[in-house]
Amino acid sequence: MKLAAIDIGSNAARLQISTVLHVDDIISFKKVEYVRFPLRLGHDVFTFGELTPESEARTTKLMQVYKLLMELHEVEDYMACATSAMRECRNGPQVAERIRQSTGIDIHIIDGQKEAELINNVVVQALDNRQSLHIDVGGGSTELNLYVNRQKVNSKSFKIGSVRLLEGKETKGAWGKIQQWIEENIDRSQKVTAVGTGGNINKIFNLVPKLGDNSTTLDEIERMKNYIAGFSFEDRINKLRLNADRADVIVPAAEIYISVMKWAGAESIVVPDLGLKDGIIQLVYSRLSKKAKKK
Repeated sequence: MKLAAIDIGSNAARLQISTVLHVDDIISFKKVEYVRFPLRLGHDVFTFGELTPESEARTTKLMQVYKLLMELHEVEDYMACATSAMRECRNGPQVAERIRQSTGIDIHIIDGQKEAELINNVVVQALDNRQSLHIDVGGGSTELNLYVNRQKVNSKSFKIGSVRLLEGKETKGAWGKIQQWIEENIDRSQKVTAVGTGGNINKIFNLVPKLGDNSTTLDEIERMKNYIAGFSFEDRINKLRLNADRADVIVPAAEIYISVMKWAGAESIVVPDLGLKDGIIQLVYSRLSKKAKKK
């Protein structure tokens, strides 16, 4: 059985198709297809407050492509979720409805709390019993989730992200609000480990020396950020071989991870390569399982 997730973010839209694996009583998901396209919806929303007809047309075309891929893979069920950009734009629901009518893809515009919940459902698998601060940086928002003994004790969504920072559209006072939340919630008597999710931290992690299979240090993240920042946009593409839509946002995104880690006193970060798309697939599977039990 194959399931799919569509994640429409402020910077890019992703399609992931996974096969459901059964080993004894353990369920796991194996990725068989992954496509990412840089729609950059956040540029419209954070500048004009709504999606332009051009962005709507591109999104519609992309959903048509994703639908065809799901049909070729014979996907049994899927879910499409849109986050910061579409939930903040004035015409988000109207655009989503027109896309549904044109493509049959039903886009769920989810709030920051639901987004964090879906991500946390898979990220918790990478945690241990220590105090952990999960940092998820998207194009339009940053979600912080605090765990102790693998139990979430607090969370908060902030209107600051890589695309917002790049275009100078972050909410006034956002940096101070993040720092204040950290100061009010982190237990300084305990060591805290950062857990990072998002495309930019995954890319940075691939470029730096590792502490283990999925962790590195704050110093290495900062060193790589400064290294990348020393290149022009063109050289980041040609010499560092970054995609154009990654080359401009990777430094602003790194600044958020670094600042949060410093304020929290986290000296290392775990990067489990999990995110919203994985949480969506897990939700789709859970939904199918409940339907099967009712029959």
